Amino acid sequence: MEINPLLLDKLIEQCLIEDIGTGDITTNSIVPEDAVTTAFIQAKGTGVIAGMKVAERVFTKLDPGIVFIHKIEDGTKVEPKTVLAEIKGKARAVLSGERLALNFLQRMSGIATKTSSLVEIISMYPVRIVDTRKTTPGIRMLEKYAVRVGGGHNHRFGLYDAVLIKDNHIKIAGGITKAVNLVRRSTPHTVKIEVEVQDLVGVQEALEANADIIMLDNMEPSLMREAVELVNGRALVEASGGINEENVVAVAKSGVDLISIGALTHSVSSLDISLDVEEIK
Repeated sequence: MEINPLLLDKLIEQCLIEDIGTGDITTNSIVPEDAVTTAFIQAKGTGVIAGMKVAERVFTKLDPGIVFIHKIEDGTKVEPKTVLAEIKGKARAVLSGERLALNFLQRMSGIATKTSSLVEIISMYPVRIVDTRKTTPGIRMLEKYAVRVGGGHNHRFGLYDAVLIKDNHIKIAGGITKAVNLVRRSTPHTVKIEVEVQDLVGVQEALEANADIIMLDNMEPSLMREAVELVNGRALVEASGGINEENVVAVAKSGVDLISIGALTHSVSSLDISLDVEEIK
């Protein structure tokens, strides 16, 4: 469940350049260069924490000598006033890195919290909650990591690691069978092929084309159940489209294998988290 450290460093460097630019003029004007401090990161809301090592890396990129003491680990459910970390080091680095570290931590914890809630709701059913590509540009790696921390699973990471034939692909190809055959000619045998369908006719055609995964797009749970019966284990079945806390149980009951929810990442609320410093020394 780890994040690639090389990609993380590159991302953090880009974000620090965006935020700090040529220098933190406020902090550098007020805080002596040799000043050190102790700071505490604290939860202000209830939720599941994700991104602790990401936050730590922000500070150590600014000052390798900073000591970041983890009080909890990713995946921990916390209540308001829970101390997440203690930070000791140069005050300038702590203040300059504060916003970026918190932005990552708050966003990722919000995603983990949302995911955990949905996973818990359908925990009695043999189905996976998975994410989508509806992520914030540039930080997909972190958002998909947060989904895993919350107990969910990842769908494809990008356009390069799995095939998903959607409605527009099918229109251009001239049908599901033609689309699947075109993909099969140009992709390795190791790549699975998923097809999006809107009705039982589409399910049948996808089966006949030997699709590995069939996505039921915006179907009612009763129709999903019919689709699952029609597939009868010959392919994985994924439900997608407009699924939330209110209808996820009905979808899980239909017997699908996967439930993909874009809202895990595209419309989640960040968890409220703060950082407070002690007097400098």
